[in-house]
Amino acid sequence: MIVAAKQNLFESPTVFHIGPVPMTETVVVTWGIIAIFTVVALYVRSRLSATRPGGLQTLVEGLVTWLDGEIDNIIGDRPQRYFPLIATLFLFVLTLNLVSNIPFIESPTGDPATTVALAIIVFLSVPFYGIASRGVAGYFATYLRPTPFMLPLNIISEVSRTLSLAVRLFGNVMSGGLIVGVLISIVPLVVPLFMMFLGLITSVVQAYIFPVLAMVYIGGAVRLEKKRAMKHAEETG
Repeated sequence: MIVAAKQNLFESPTVFHIGPVPMTETVVVTWGIIAIFTVVALYVRSRLSATRPGGLQTLVEGLVTWLDGEIDNIIGDRPQRYFPLIATLFLFVLTLNLVSNIPFIESPTGDPATTVALAIIVFLSVPFYGIASRGVAGYFATYLRPTPFMLPLNIISEVSRTLSLAVRLFGNVMSGGLIVGVLISIVPLVVPLFMMFLGLITSVVQAYIFPVLAMVYIGGAVRLEKKRAMKHAEETG
């Protein structure tokens, strides 16, 4: 990871302007990655084969199988219901983290605006799936458990875990880049290369942790409904 020095660690440098609107490096890199994802997805779709799958299709199918298993194990509900969100989070965060290993390019996840935006998506997905599973009254009733006096604490918990998602991802990516940048300037090449390798591992781990935590939060919102359904199935079966 090589992170260029800048005056404000929390501000992405501006690359160009569209009228009065500044296009920061975070925006440019993020939209570039989205464009690449779109092209790759269209290419894979055009090359799908039921009889002779290519290497890329095999890789994608393996990823789908793995994520389906993770969703089923953690959320304990229909994987296909949550797959689009979880797969997008995993691939998007992984790519944003790994792009920092390209010289002179900063990872968008080293910008708090990106990590906050991703955390807000997770924050909104929890009531979305919770309401879809339990209904409006059933979901919001969970904030009153085990006693109505827990309502303020339950609300604080929802907000704080969203903040922790953003801070965790931002902190790990930013700190790794800063450490490598400092080491490159004061020590031989071997140590920065070792740190870059550790940074690569950290990027993958953080890309895994982020959707896993999203699954844990969503699972907590829908798990009661699943237990009721299982109980009903046992009683009727």
